[in-house]
Amino acid sequence: MFLAKNLIGGILNIVSNIDPSQFMPSDPPPPRRPAHFAEAHENDEEKQFRKVFQQLAGDDLEVNPKELMDILNRVVSRHGSLKTDGFSIESCRSMVAVMDSDSTGKLGFHEFKYLWSNIKKWQGIYLSHDQDRSGVIGADELPHAFKAAGFPLNDDLYKLIIRRYSDEHGNMDFDNYIGCLVRLDAMCRAFKTLDNDNNGTICLDIKEWLQLTMYS
Repeated sequence: MFLAKNLIGGILNIVSNIDPSQFMPSDPPPPRRPAHFAEAHENDEEKQFRKVFQQLAGDDLEVNPKELMDILNRVVSRHGSLKTDGFSIESCRSMVAVMDSDSTGKLGFHEFKYLWSNIKKWQGIYLSHDQDRSGVIGADELPHAFKAAGFPLNDDLYKLIIRRYSDEHGNMDFDNYIGCLVRLDAMCRAFKTLDNDNNGTICLDIKEWLQLTMYS
């Protein structure tokens, strides 16, 4: 218990001097609406995306972690400029969990569209900050890449992310960059939702803490 308290205390000290108002997470996906209602109000671009989604999602019209892994790996395999070991099933489970606004264990159309839009945006940032065209974001390039995505990191949190998501040289490949940003974006959105007074602090009981941390 003493070791656990020290570990948690150390992590809290690292993030305690962060100003959450500096973080700019994406707007949350819209609430799920009946398909016939949604389709009637979609523009041509959204209708085309829905057709693609229906082909990818299959009969249940939802994307599970295995399907998400197959989709993402199929896409990145076509981009030689993105160095990656491939999206793992565990990484995709985490992505589904933090995007799964209605707790079905799968991504519906709007949830998937929201994730896909973010991945495309972050892919552009990744490529623009890979200045030496190595296919990875180097340790000296990462702070700027995260800031461009809306998340300016202090030195301590940056070092924490490096230890978790980068290789032994401090470089981060594409799947780890996306996995980290999906989680960071979702956690910041959750925080801002719970910070009702907009004062930079929230209060959670044990049930809320476990729900927030265990399904993510």
